[in-house]
Amino acid sequence: MTDHKHGKILIVDDNEDLLKAAKIFLKRHFAQVDVEKNPESIPALMANEDYDVILLDMNFTKDVSSGSEGYYWLQKILDIDPSSVVVLITAYGDVQMAVKAIKAGATDFVLKPWENEKLLATLLSSMRLRESRDQIQTLKIKNQEINQALNEKFSDIIGQSAAMQKIFATVERVAQTDANVLILGENGTGKEMIARAIHRNSPRKNESFVSVDLGSVTETLFESELFGHKKGSFTDAKEDRVGRFELANNGTLFLDEIGNLSMPLQAKLLTVLQNRKVSRVGANKEVPINIRLICATNMPLYEMVKENKFRQDLLYRINTIEVEIPPLRERPEDIDDLALHFLNIYSRKYNKPGLEINEEALAKLKKNQWPGNIRELQHTIEKAVILADGQRLKASDFLFFENETVLHNQTETLEDMEKRVIIGTLKKNEYNQKTTAEQLGITRQTLYNKLKKYGI
Repeated sequence: MTDHKHGKILIVDDNEDLLKAAKIFLKRHFAQVDVEKNPESIPALMANEDYDVILLDMNFTKDVSSGSEGYYWLQKILDIDPSSVVVLITAYGDVQMAVKAIKAGATDFVLKPWENEKLLATLLSSMRLRESRDQIQTLKIKNQEINQALNEKFSDIIGQSAAMQKIFATVERVAQTDANVLILGENGTGKEMIARAIHRNSPRKNESFVSVDLGSVTETLFESELFGHKKGSFTDAKEDRVGRFELANNGTLFLDEIGNLSMPLQAKLLTVLQNRKVSRVGANKEVPINIRLICATNMPLYEMVKENKFRQDLLYRINTIEVEIPPLRERPEDIDDLALHFLNIYSRKYNKPGLEINEEALAKLKKNQWPGNIRELQHTIEKAVILADGQRLKASDFLFFENETVLHNQTETLEDMEKRVIIGTLKKNEYNQKTTAEQLGITRQTLYNKLKKYGI
């Protein structure tokens, strides 16, 4: 019976002899068996432990056999945790009381004195029900993640350039393995799209692709977001939450902006990746995980390692294979196809069928340096479609500041460029952070982090 010793059982009954006998018997079959005489202690016990099954007496007052006390505490337990599995016990049971208990939310019903083997069978069956409920909750959320991935607007990667063809070949080879992948590239180059392409072409394609923007995850919520939490484990933990690692189990976990993690959070992430197990905040049980890890960043991780800003052992863990996406200015031959792709999308979205781009306009797009890369091109096309008053987009329909984007100083760093783009976009939007974040294609939290980083 050792394979069942992972369960946690709580027995609440006012009969001390029964508690002692039950504990001696059940400890041979379950990892933890707690006993309690006073039902008033139930809320405190549930706050400290996550029980698989609660075995609850129906009568705690001498000579009372109505079962009303049992129903009262059953409701209390379900109020604390609606997913609780409760088996009621009584010396005065009958069929009507059993039916009433089940209707009130109990999982099963046993009579005193019980037969040990029958009690054990009931508890094991009830524990499997609890595990099934947890699995169903996780599957529901995973299905939402899968559906969201399938409904992505721009699921196709576009690029005829030699650089992109080389990336496609790498993706095809790497996808069939479980190797960890690190995707490098400036903001807006399509790192997540490459990650999704790897997933779609992998043996895990029918499982979840779970994406996490680490730039928008605060230090305090990092563990809750990635590893999950139990209800009541901290002030705002109103219910159990499945972490991103569990959601991605058997699928792919994409950690974007991994370069933004602080050193303490890097250590926590490394521990999970090494042990292949996660423990929800407030829980003692570790959950094994089986994921394909893909990370991405626009930051110079190797320089950060030298400056002790990024852990070398974590870098070795995440970069079995590296894929570097070139910026759009280095592959202008892809701009025509990308522009027509976005034109098709937005002409349908804004009900402007038959819209075209003339050659002069395409030439203007190719001359632009696109510091915001594909994302900036996408927003530029969308704005042009919205403002268009004819059937052909002209060069004058594309509004970007050429003097800010052409022929940048070759010594300018990626961080300098990013800072300049953020400042320019803020100015264009009269320092409206919400609109600026939307145009840059990042979250408001990520924008806030970058404003703080660059002292803007």
